[in-house]
Amino acid sequence: MSNAAFDATNLPYADGDFYAFEQMLTGKEQDRLAEVREFLAREVKPIAVDCWNRGEFPMDLIPKLGELDLVSPVRRQGYSNLFAGMLHAEVTRADASIATFMGVHDGLFTGSIEALASQEQKDAWLPDIYSLKKIGAFGLTEPLGGSDVAGGTRTTATRDGDTWILDGAKRWIGNATFSDWVVIYAKDVADNQVKAFLVDTTLPGFSASKIENKISLRTVQNADITLDNVVVPDFFKLANGNSFRDTNKVLKVTRLAVAWQAVGLQMAAFDVARSYAVERQQFGRPLAAFQLVQNQLVQILGNTVASMGMMVRLAQLEDAGVAKDEQSALAKAFTTARMRESVALGRSILGGNGIVTDYGMAKIFSDAEAIYSYEGTHEINTLVTGRAITGVSAIV
Repeated sequence: MSNAAFDATNLPYADGDFYAFEQMLTGKEQDRLAEVREFLAREVKPIAVDCWNRGEFPMDLIPKLGELDLVSPVRRQGYSNLFAGMLHAEVTRADASIATFMGVHDGLFTGSIEALASQEQKDAWLPDIYSLKKIGAFGLTEPLGGSDVAGGTRTTATRDGDTWILDGAKRWIGNATFSDWVVIYAKDVADNQVKAFLVDTTLPGFSASKIENKISLRTVQNADITLDNVVVPDFFKLANGNSFRDTNKVLKVTRLAVAWQAVGLQMAAFDVARSYAVERQQFGRPLAAFQLVQNQLVQILGNTVASMGMMVRLAQLEDAGVAKDEQSALAKAFTTARMRESVALGRSILGGNGIVTDYGMAKIFSDAEAIYSYEGTHEINTLVTGRAITGVSAIV
C-alpha cells in the first residue's frame, strides 16, 4: 500500500512521549508545563538558531523569563522534582543554550545560595535572584582544573580582618560576561578547605572575558574569570560553604538537571528528525516510508524513553529524599551517552541538511557535546558509579 498520501502530522505519539510520562504530573503541574511550553514556542524557539549562529545572548529575554517565574520550582514553589526535571527538559527541547543559562542561574548559582547561605544572607539576596533582577554565575572550574578541581582548586581565599582576599582564575563560567554576581569557590590558605563566596562582578580586580570560537552552546556566554586581589566582605562568604563536601550538595542536584537536559535534547532531535522524515520526499515517497529511516527514528525514541524512565524514577527518589550521589552519576553518564547516539542518528536522517543550522539538527548535534562533558564528564561519572558497585575506587 502506498504511503504517499498518509498524513502523519497528528499522530498521538508525535510529541515523543511514547509512554505518557507527563501524565504522572499533577493537573496543576501539567497546566504549568503547558504554559511554559507555549512561552518557549512563542519567545525562544523562533530566535534560538539566529542567536546561536551569532553567538549572542538575547538579553531582552531575561525580563520575560523573570515574569514567567521559573527559578527554584521545588524549594520555593513546592513543585515536585519530577516536574522540575520535565520543566528543564522542556526548556532544553526548545533551546539548550537558554536551558544552560537557566541551569547556571537557577541550579548552580541559586542552588549554592539556597544550600550554603545563612538565613540572613538568603533574605538579603534571594528575592532579586528569584526574580532575575540579579543574574548569577557559578565559579568552580579553573584553567588547569576540571575533573580534579575537588582536590586541586588553585584559586585562594585569604582572611584579612573582616574581609577576604581572592586571587586566581576560573574558566568556562557561564553567564559571567553579564552576571551581577558569581559564586566563587576558593581554597582557604589557612586550612586548605574550599569555601564559597558571593562576589560582585563590579569589584576592583574582577574581570571576565568571553571565550570565543565555541562549536557548542554558542548562545551561552562562557567566560574566563580573573581574580586579582578581589576584596570580599565577610558577610559575602557563604556561611555553610566550608568544604568541597558542601559544594557537592549543590553538584548532586545540578548533575540531575544535566541528565534531564540530555532527555530534552533527545526530544528535540526526535522532533526535528520525525518531522523531516515525514515531510521530505525521496524516490517519490517520504523518507519515513523507508525501513532504515524508521529504524533510526525508533532508536532515537527508544533512547529517549529509556533516559526519561531512568530520570522519572530518580526524581521519585529525590522527592522521597533517598536519592544517592552515585545514582545521579549513573543518570548523567547513561542519558548523555544515549543523547550522543540519538543526535547523531538525527543528523544522519537529515543527510547534508543535517550539517547546516537552518534545519535545526546541526545545532542540536553540536550542543550535545557540551552537555556530554559538563557537570562531570561521562568517564568520571562512570567511575563514581563503578566505585559504588565494587567498593573499589578507580579514580586516582
